[in-house]
Amino acid sequence: MKSYSVKKYQQSDYENWNAFIGQAKNATFLFHRDFMEYHKERFEDYSLVVLDNKKWVAVLPANQVENEIFSHQGLTYGGLIYDDSTKLASVLEIFKSILAFLNENKIEKLQLKLIPSIYHQKPAEELNYALFLAQAQLVRRDSLSVLDLSQNNKVSKIRNRGIQKGISNGLEINEVEDFELFWNEVLIPNLDKKHDAKPVHSVEEMHLLKAFFPKNIRQFNVYYNGKIIAGTTIFESSTVAHCQYISKNETADNLGSLDFLYHFLITDVFAKKRFFDFGISNESQGKKLNEGLTYWKESFGASTIIHDFYEVETKNYFKLNDVLL
Repeated sequence: MKSYSVKKYQQSDYENWNAFIGQAKNATFLFHRDFMEYHKERFEDYSLVVLDNKKWVAVLPANQVENEIFSHQGLTYGGLIYDDSTKLASVLEIFKSILAFLNENKIEKLQLKLIPSIYHQKPAEELNYALFLAQAQLVRRDSLSVLDLSQNNKVSKIRNRGIQKGISNGLEINEVEDFELFWNEVLIPNLDKKHDAKPVHSVEEMHLLKAFFPKNIRQFNVYYNGKIIAGTTIFESSTVAHCQYISKNETADNLGSLDFLYHFLITDVFAKKRFFDFGISNESQGKKLNEGLTYWKESFGASTIIHDFYEVETKNYFKLNDVLL
């Protein structure tokens, strides 16, 4: 088997990293260094680059916590990124090289949250097989509610009633460049009231990310008599429109705001996208399911895609020896 070298990412690798992400078969804009580093003060970066001589063949966006490495905790998903020319046997050797490198550097465990398959430009589950061979342990499993927009998706009667309410109430939907109104008037008050929590991103961070990725980060607000009552923030990649934030004012319960909004997004704005990802409805590290939230998503015709998280001991690199016949 071919031997690969592994090194830690350095700032001087910025352009090469982003160029590699731009042509990988299983990457999205979240792996661009400008997205990874907007909150770099929160994480100790430990991203890895795998080389065949001087040629980049894979990268692993990651951060370090004590003697463990995580596929980056500041990202929704992660894992090993590689291009279409990289074959399964090569991925096995690449992953073995990464585990051996980490083991040599006194890192005991690697925590990986895989990229859900809908985000791949082409099938890219080679890492899943490598994890099986390395005897990785499944430590968490979330469920994504996803619409395959190439199919006919049946919308429930209750959702259709909500859509008609939105129409009859004269609701208006606008795509806006500014996040402040939605954050301050809808999202932050709701998260504080319902969950005693705050959005992962601040308004300032969203404006920064929007400036970096204007075509990928989009904000849609719903208005009733000129006042905002609901909204959603969409992260758009080549294959998926993903709902990063969804929220409405409590007083808008009977106006059909979110049904009206999401019908518009699914049938108009993102109708030609392959998948529409409503996101997870899980809590407690995947062990609890918000049934009401899942039902709302499924009543648009969504069904389930799994998002897996694995833990592998770096000393298991030797288990990838002698696996090829």
